[in-house]
Amino acid sequence: MGRYMREHGLFLVGYYSRSIESSEEAGIFTDTKVFEDLESIIMACDMLCIATPDDAIAQVWAEIRRISEEFPETCSLEHKVLCHFSGSLSSEVFSGIDSTGASGCSIHPMSAFSDRFTSHYKLKEVIFTMEGQPEACRVMTGVFSLLGNKVLQIEPGKKSLYHCAASLVSNFMIGLYQMGLNLLEECGIGEKEGEELFQPLVEKNVHQMLWDGAVEALTGPIERGDAGTVQKHLSVLGESDAQIYRLLGQKVLAVAEEKNPERDYEAIKNIIIGSTLDKV
Repeated sequence: MGRYMREHGLFLVGYYSRSIESSEEAGIFTDTKVFEDLESIIMACDMLCIATPDDAIAQVWAEIRRISEEFPETCSLEHKVLCHFSGSLSSEVFSGIDSTGASGCSIHPMSAFSDRFTSHYKLKEVIFTMEGQPEACRVMTGVFSLLGNKVLQIEPGKKSLYHCAASLVSNFMIGLYQMGLNLLEECGIGEKEGEELFQPLVEKNVHQMLWDGAVEALTGPIERGDAGTVQKHLSVLGESDAQIYRLLGQKVLAVAEEKNPERDYEAIKNIIIGSTLDKV
């Protein structure tokens, strides 16, 4: 994130980390200053961005707040903006921020980042979501507008639901992909060949889904109402995989009914929903 901001003309002061090696690495990568303590970076910045693992954000904020209260002359948070980049935590993690004179928000880029040294190339096309106190949101919306990114506002209480949605279409999709590869391996098709086999299927499906929407993109035995094939699928799966198939099948069935309201899906329902209820 720092490299992205720096390359788009924003003045980035520098980094502080509990590991000096980590902050030095970030400082070199962004050509910015390395701070050896929190007090120094609080004094130097108008905006403080917490880019730690989720479970450390509250702890970092508590330390920032403690320092500001202990050294009010030099480390006041008055008029400063604080933000974090967690997708699952809201700005409510900044407990007691009103009493400090600062304002806080959470900002999340809706994308998957696997390499911190190349991910900044992707950020130009990413949409950000934001929630928090009005002043912090006003400032940070202006920042990302300058960067050229679209920003969507969400409610603080919806952050967990929002992050769950992102995980389903990102991480869970990968889980299903791996599940498919495992089934191919049982057919005697190795992982590399399986990936080659799946590539055009995955690419075409995702492209059509993004282009035409989920309803129009849906194909397959559930959409066709092919109850016999669905039953055969369930018969060759182990119980845990069959349970996944049944539960996801209900979601697919709902899309199929929207696509084909005139089609009779009763036989499919009896197989998928009835089987699921039998297991409860």
